[in-house]
Amino acid sequence: MQKALAILWLLFTVAGCSGTRPELGIVDGRLRPCPPSPNCVSSCAQDEGHLIQPLYYTGTSSAAWQHLTALIRDMEGAEIVSQTDTYLHAQYTSALFRFVDDVEFLLDARNRRIEVRSASRLGYYDFGVNRRRLQEIRRRFAQKQGRPTVSRGNSRCI
Repeated sequence: MQKALAILWLLFTVAGCSGTRPELGIVDGRLRPCPPSPNCVSSCAQDEGHLIQPLYYTGTSSAAWQHLTALIRDMEGAEIVSQTDTYLHAQYTSALFRFVDDVEFLLDARNRRIEVRSASRLGYYDFGVNRRRLQEIRRRFAQKQGRPTVSRGNSRCI
């Protein structure tokens, strides 16, 4: 039994738990919807279980995007995979088991907000990790802009 557990531990450590990258990106001007599983949150979600607030900003969209990019680069376990002037995809890898979560941001300059989506690649439950990560990003983003976190109701992604 101990040998089997040791082999399993070795496999997790060597192979990691990164899973296969799902289809990501923008569809019809919006971030892709969350799957039915509870391991995803999005500011574009249509149901309360997956819904989370976008990031609101003051100042220019360019400055807000630069703040967000710097914030992501400074976070432990984060790696920016792709980025344009309005879209950013980052991977967050957990320290112990190397679980990978995909986090996306979409700049909505017209409404002065950044839409967000965070989803686990593996498993059904995430035990709130994705929601807590985006709440921490929101806190740091607001702090970087020198203002308190702002909530503007449950406005959904358009």
